[in-house]
Amino acid sequence: MRPALSGNEKRQIMKNQVQLIAYVDRLSGGGFDELNRLLKGPLAGVFGGAHLLPFFTPIDGADAGFDPIDHTQVDTRLGTWEDVHALSGTVEIIADLIVNHVSSLSPQFLDFSKKGPDSEYAGMFLTFDRVFPEGARESDLLGIYRPRPTLPFSPMMLQSGDRRLLWTTFNPQQIDIDVRHPQSEAYLESILRKFQGAGIRMIRLDAVGYAIKKPGTSCFMIPEAFEFMAELTAKARALGIAVLVEIHSYYQKQIEIARQVDWVYDFALPPLVLHALFQRDPRPLARWLAISPRNAVTVLDTHDGIGVIDVGADSDGAPGLLAPADIDNLVETIHKRSHGQSKQATGAAANNLDLYQVNCTFLDALGGRETDYLIARAIQFFSPGIPQVYYVGLLGGRNDMELLARSGVGRDINRHYYQAAEIQSAMECPIVQKQIELMRMRNTHPAFSGEVRVDIPTEHAIEITWTLGKQWIKLLADLSVPSASITGTSPTGELRPIIIRDL
Repeated sequence: MRPALSGNEKRQIMKNQVQLIAYVDRLSGGGFDELNRLLKGPLAGVFGGAHLLPFFTPIDGADAGFDPIDHTQVDTRLGTWEDVHALSGTVEIIADLIVNHVSSLSPQFLDFSKKGPDSEYAGMFLTFDRVFPEGARESDLLGIYRPRPTLPFSPMMLQSGDRRLLWTTFNPQQIDIDVRHPQSEAYLESILRKFQGAGIRMIRLDAVGYAIKKPGTSCFMIPEAFEFMAELTAKARALGIAVLVEIHSYYQKQIEIARQVDWVYDFALPPLVLHALFQRDPRPLARWLAISPRNAVTVLDTHDGIGVIDVGADSDGAPGLLAPADIDNLVETIHKRSHGQSKQATGAAANNLDLYQVNCTFLDALGGRETDYLIARAIQFFSPGIPQVYYVGLLGGRNDMELLARSGVGRDINRHYYQAAEIQSAMECPIVQKQIELMRMRNTHPAFSGEVRVDIPTEHAIEITWTLGKQWIKLLADLSVPSASITGTSPTGELRPIIIRDL
């Protein structure tokens, strides 16, 4: 495994500024042109980068773009690769490289379905017997790590008349590929070249932990998966593209993974921030921030749910960042504060479920308490790593129960489609204006390139201080009130205090 990037290398690749997470159409009300105008206009200077969720053909498949028919084509409803390149002149772009699977409607799979073993793509797709040529015992199947309650196989009748059992980690419309097959390697490399030509600066390896299947293993984050990640990372970096790995796992494993890759997500942060605000107890959060990976991309909310596996115990029983009772209480408190809406969108109540995530907007998870929400954002911006802000959270969005009812997909509760008038109205809300003030502070204060210290000055308070030479900036959050203040230096003297209390 190649060594992780040094601090200087990382800063050369990506700005140390807040990044946006958004579906192009759901935030802009249009396509790339509209999003570019938004980022150059009312959001100018707010974001240094933008993770644009799948914008490939099509954006409205079985999994909101994560099942591309053609990963090398921009959905024409959004624009063209030239439009992507134009946007890269406004913000640094992060795009998804979906490595584990392709759509069942992709040209490659349709060719395999029609021609069977005579297709040039026949070896690209993982059938049951490709992974288990000598058959599988019950223990082999039960040992496969699963994000869903079912086994990862779908029986399919191909156009050729053959009936096959295909590996489908997530759903029958997403067919897993053999990433070691020459056709798969050529496919992934063609996407990287497209990304380079469009000026994309970072890729997010979606579901990469599931990419390698090997009999007798969990088929998740096995050593061969790390080898594959290293090889793919080397290819990306040769093109000037950094790599962000998306993995939900036990916190100690996440720390180890971070030592071996460019960037990881801090998925433990959202549940720990919620626990701190719910219980007025900052200690688990402070313990994590003292050891969390510094090459992290931090989030509170994303297009997926609020994860809890990242703070739970390991499979061998090693304790997690929160005790089981605390995790149960965390989930139940989210359900209670959201008035049961999150429960309607989570687990067996909704399709497209993951066993370790609660579907809810972060603001609704806090019961709509805007002061708590802004404190959570401030903690995120002061946590080690580069912060990403989800478009619904940016605009103070609430649970979209109408979209959930129409689609039946749990995650759609937090995937609202904004129109231009909605965006303009939201931008005038105090919660949005205060977030923007916080983001501009995070983008411009030099101390965030220095060293961080985390303290617990009182039983219910957390203090996070960044220092670079004579420059410093400090967040003091009193969870018992709750309230928070930000103080520090500026090039011209003392920073004007930012107070978060009783909006």
